Amino acid sequence: MTVVTGERSPHGSGKTGAPPELVERERELSVLTEAARRAAAGSPGLIVLEGPDGIGKSALLRALVGAAPALHVLTARAEPEQQQTPLSLARRLVAPLAEAYRADPALPWPVHPEKSADPTARGKSDIDVNAVPHGLLAELYELLRSAATHRPLLLAVDDAHLADPASLHFLAHTARRLPGQPVLLALSCRGGHASASLDEIAAQPQCRTLRPRPLTAEGIGRVAQALTGSAGDAQFQGSCLAVTGGNPLLVTRLVSALRENGLDLTVENITAVDGQGAQSFRSRIAHLLSQQPDSVLRAVRAMAVLGDGTPTDLCGRLATLDEPAFAQSLFTLNSLGLVGFTAGAGAWSFTHPVVREAVLDGIGDREGGAAHGRAARLLHDSGAPTAEVIAQLLRSQGTPTEPWATTLLREAAREAMLASRPERAVELLRPCVPEGRENECSPALLTELGVAEGRVDPEAAVGHLTVALKRAIDPELRLTALSALAVGLARTGQLARAVGLLNRHRTTGAEDGVASAQLLEAQLLMAVIGSREAYLELIDTVPLDLDLPGETPAERVLVATRAVLVASRMDRVPECLAATRRAWQRSSPTTDSYAFLATAATSLLYTDAPREAEDVFRQLIHGGETLPEDECRNALGLSADACLRLGSLEAALKSATRALKDTDLAAVSHHQALALAIRLHVFLEQGDLDAASAAVAGSPDPKDEDAWQWNELLGAHGRLRLAQGDAEGALALLTECGRRQRAWQRTNPAVSPWWYWAGQAHLALGQHAEARELADEAIGLARAGQLPCALGTALELRAAAVHDPRERAALLEEAEAVLAPTGAELILARVRVSRGRALYELGHKEAAREVLRKGWNASYAAGARALHEEARKALLATGARPRRPVSRGLGSLTRSQSQVARLAAEGASNAEIAETLFVTQRTVEVHLTSAYRKLGVSGRRELRGALRPPEEGTRPKPGRPA
Repeated sequence: MTVVTGERSPHGSGKTGAPPELVERERELSVLTEAARRAAAGSPGLIVLEGPDGIGKSALLRALVGAAPALHVLTARAEPEQQQTPLSLARRLVAPLAEAYRADPALPWPVHPEKSADPTARGKSDIDVNAVPHGLLAELYELLRSAATHRPLLLAVDDAHLADPASLHFLAHTARRLPGQPVLLALSCRGGHASASLDEIAAQPQCRTLRPRPLTAEGIGRVAQALTGSAGDAQFQGSCLAVTGGNPLLVTRLVSALRENGLDLTVENITAVDGQGAQSFRSRIAHLLSQQPDSVLRAVRAMAVLGDGTPTDLCGRLATLDEPAFAQSLFTLNSLGLVGFTAGAGAWSFTHPVVREAVLDGIGDREGGAAHGRAARLLHDSGAPTAEVIAQLLRSQGTPTEPWATTLLREAAREAMLASRPERAVELLRPCVPEGRENECSPALLTELGVAEGRVDPEAAVGHLTVALKRAIDPELRLTALSALAVGLARTGQLARAVGLLNRHRTTGAEDGVASAQLLEAQLLMAVIGSREAYLELIDTVPLDLDLPGETPAERVLVATRAVLVASRMDRVPECLAATRRAWQRSSPTTDSYAFLATAATSLLYTDAPREAEDVFRQLIHGGETLPEDECRNALGLSADACLRLGSLEAALKSATRALKDTDLAAVSHHQALALAIRLHVFLEQGDLDAASAAVAGSPDPKDEDAWQWNELLGAHGRLRLAQGDAEGALALLTECGRRQRAWQRTNPAVSPWWYWAGQAHLALGQHAEARELADEAIGLARAGQLPCALGTALELRAAAVHDPRERAALLEEAEAVLAPTGAELILARVRVSRGRALYELGHKEAAREVLRKGWNASYAAGARALHEEARKALLATGARPRRPVSRGLGSLTRSQSQVARLAAEGASNAEIAETLFVTQRTVEVHLTSAYRKLGVSGRRELRGALRPPEEGTRPKPGRPA
């Protein structure tokens, strides 16, 4: 049998390798064989094989010829280039008969000589394409009829839809006269082709139309078995069906491509045929499309450009086809197995991405770029999602020249910067700034590109920002460009030039020169925090004066930034706290940026005012301003640190988890390293060693990174090692953390707790002298800097390193007194548990029980299960029988109790609260009673302070609750 796919060149048949037999064509072969048998017996027959290219029509015709040995066979294939030659197909079809009559004079010529000579010899000029003389048609038909009287005829015409109109007219003339003649007329034609003559043939009563179906998955397996010796598994067959639509020609090409490249018949390899292995498959798709009308080619290219699921009206507009023409093209593409309709999505799409890629490959770069540009405009005008429009603009490979396009790209770039995706912003903006034509672009556009490049390609940023600064006129734009340029210079190691820019700007004498210079300095200071060398060089270069009054937003952000750096170096810490509080008191939500809030909160944290810091972080994170993603993650990590110091473990875990949201641990950035460290600390406080180990599994090794946030994660790793019983490993990590902190000049004990856990590791190894040395250093620094939380923690460590219980109890009593007003409940609970044990050693059982019970209750309220269990054991040792503790503090309130309490604190009556929350007044009373008990207050007047108690020594800010 012949090849099922009908593989052939455009103008003839041909084979590539050993073809398979006809597959899943049993029904068609049965009809054809029966028609041949009946024709041989003297009965007429008319068969039309209709279907898309590649479905196997030609192969079935060849099979018919092979199954009709008793018939005189006349075959012809229509040629596209001869469509303008009248009767070209008819002449080639009957030419063998004329040759036979000329070769054998004994054969009677079927036409009277006086009427006509050989009808096949008529010239082109003798025949009108649109009006073939009836006499000529009769002569040709008489030639066939006469031949059939000697031997039944089979007339096999392939690709009849490509025949010239005159020949089709002749075939229709013959079809009408088949009854009573031993002639079988078999035609193959492409489905959906418009032709009056073909329609007339198909309408004849004796006509039998056969439409071969696409192969099934099982049939594809049989083809693959014949070509490669392996049918592949069910997944391969199903995927191959999806790619080819069951078109036998495409199936054979795809399987042959896999075979020729030595690839197994697997789903993965089907997807992988995107290189040389797909060339023959893609070329076959290109060949199929080349045989289609121009409208079909335009339609499929428009679909490929716009992508799957695009509304058909848009595709039609891009293809410049009206609705009926585009619908007809879709029908043709569907019959070829290239596209399909998804009922669920209500749209047309390619049967497989490989098919779309093959179509796109057939579009030249220039033509494709222009098509994507037109597609972008169509999508934009139709109100399509911005992301789809931008995707088309980026594929257009040109410079957006229309204002709407550049505006769209710039807006998307701003959104990318807010999402901390500078690389995406650069991708969007660079097409708007062609290389070598920067001077033709607006300074604002160059500045936006330079700011984005500053995080991705600092050298390119410096070039673009330098050009922008020379041409910028607007003061605000000049400041933005200047700030970004200074940062870019610092990041590329040109710190001297950056400082020079700052100094020149200070002396410009412009009206806003002082304020803008202050902002520039603050931005420069914050920018170099990611590079230790640049950071250390800059803070030794610029002044760190804290005496600025903070009257303007620029002064406030500069004061806060300087305070962070000065406090970290353990220099003038009380002055830093006072300056930050002064700036904070004078700030306004309408004028101060997130940069001020973030640096002010960090300064409060580093000057050991965690409650104030947490309050500012809360306003920063939950305020109305949209923060850039990286800045938000930094703020969340620092907020989690403040909550951890206050003993609010759940709040700390929530903030840390939010900072790490949607991020793979392996891809954690330095902006998230602190949040990861706090998450680890919280799990260890909760006594969940498994969760702590899992929290850092797969994360980057902090020893390989240098930013200060990684140092905090390194210290948290050390604490984990200590909890796992590896004191030596813990000490090594914590010592390295301390070395790095000193290298960054972060010597303030309130900045990082590494020294406390290093002391605990020394104690676990029996190295009490080393632990005392760390504690004494921290005590000295904390007393000098007036750091109460750090002082209390250091006193506790010092107490653990001494042997005399009296000295230990005295140190812990001082630590408890220092910590009591700070709000650092967890640290205080730890001190109380240690002090209770010391009192018990001294024989003061009642006092020990009282102190231990406070620590036991506080640790329970905080959720510090490890410390709570330690306190329970200490209580039992004193002879106490502790009952279930009563939860107290803000963290113990349920959501409903918290809502009711806050509304009551704001002055709402029970009736107003009930109406606001859609509950009964009785429910409000129950929740308020529970809140009073848990917060330890007696009425509404005390609620305000209990819900947000002020830091000792501070005043509530006017207009803001304390």
